[in-house]
Amino acid sequence: MTTVLHPLPTEAADLPYAFQAAFNSGDLAAVDRLFEPGALFVTTPGRTVAGDERRAANAEFLALGVPIRLTLRHAYVNGDLALLIGDYLIEGTAPDGTPVHDRGTATDVARRGPDGIWRYAIDNPAGTDR
Repeated sequence: MTTVLHPLPTEAADLPYAFQAAFNSGDLAAVDRLFEPGALFVTTPGRTVAGDERRAANAEFLALGVPIRLTLRHAYVNGDLALLIGDYLIEGTAPDGTPVHDRGTATDVARRGPDGIWRYAIDNPAGTDR
């Protein structure tokens, strides 16, 4: 798959919407550009993955073939760090005909890099829901 280039976020509050666009393109490389190299992904409470395992976790979501909708509730920014709290909904029908309904309130930590781009440092999609 060819990487679909979407604008990279220069404001913390734009990061979830950049993620939504990349996710909905179905392009894992576009999604991965929005994460720091050592970023953590919380798969279940108390369990995090990074690197190739993080990419695999994101690939599982992408494999659903269903778009995501994100709504940012709050963006708390302190210098180059941000706490992002937002609701997500993945709802539709997977390629195999299985209905998909996954929703939650994500709590994510983002960091502005030296290039001025905001990226996820910790992605906790389920927040406190699970």
